[in-house]
Amino acid sequence: MVPSNDSPSHPLLFEQSRHGFIDVETINLPRRTASGEPVTDPTLEQKYLFDTQGWLLVPGLLQADEVDEMREYCRRLHHEPESLPEAQRSAIAGPLERLTDHPFIVGFMNEFLAHPDLTSQDCYGFRMESTSLCVRREGEGIYVPHNGSGLWRMPGDSHHYRCVPGKARSGLTCAVWELNEVEHDGGGTLLINGSHKSPFLPPVYGRNSPLWSTYACPAGSLLLFCEGTTHSTSTWQSAERDRIAIFSRYNYVNSKWHKWQPHPDLLAAMPPKRQTLFRPVHVEGNLVEAI
Repeated sequence: MVPSNDSPSHPLLFEQSRHGFIDVETINLPRRTASGEPVTDPTLEQKYLFDTQGWLLVPGLLQADEVDEMREYCRRLHHEPESLPEAQRSAIAGPLERLTDHPFIVGFMNEFLAHPDLTSQDCYGFRMESTSLCVRREGEGIYVPHNGSGLWRMPGDSHHYRCVPGKARSGLTCAVWELNEVEHDGGGTLLINGSHKSPFLPPVYGRNSPLWSTYACPAGSLLLFCEGTTHSTSTWQSAERDRIAIFSRYNYVNSKWHKWQPHPDLLAAMPPKRQTLFRPVHVEGNLVEAI
């Protein structure tokens, strides 16, 4: 089947198990979160930066009062976990739960991860597969570069990146919510621009390699990166504040890397649409219908 010269000038994606192409203009992507907030789509510039760099920083997405509430919950979770019910001892519990399908997260994953046949207004077309709280004090954090070459990973490896003109798929994707200010070169995540597409191993010989990029951002910012991008932990430099960050990974509905599941009681208490983030890992019939 060859498109004619009159075919629309949008990306061609094959339908799942059928003869034909997906009409990318009519995919039923969710337009509201489980909390009822309108989805925020990434801009053309943001999509371009993510595709070319392998990562994207969105500064100041959260309001100051939200950040304060979330930081306090993280403090209890890290220092006083016994003060919380067992099901709430999680980086997706309490006020942190609404980060799982924040409007920008949904818009971004709609673009880079959503399965066209397995998405609707009541069911996300992607999954959330792990989360963790990161708290680092001054001097903590070990330099450990890893991953890269996402275009060339073996089939079934979640750490991949695929693209055709006008469309890209990020595979396993990390979302980092920075809940404290991060100074440039002060201990934020290190990344090598473009390494998610490179067929070569990056020639980095230490933390001071000029190939490394990093960022500065205010509290309440979001860092997104393809796990197929070479990245590393960096030593936290600030004596004034800890690094407090939520690391969460998102993936296709039919792929899983991490051995992690939310507490069943926490999951059961979520809105039905948010629960679809944690549905089983398969394709056939994996579309949750509204009750």
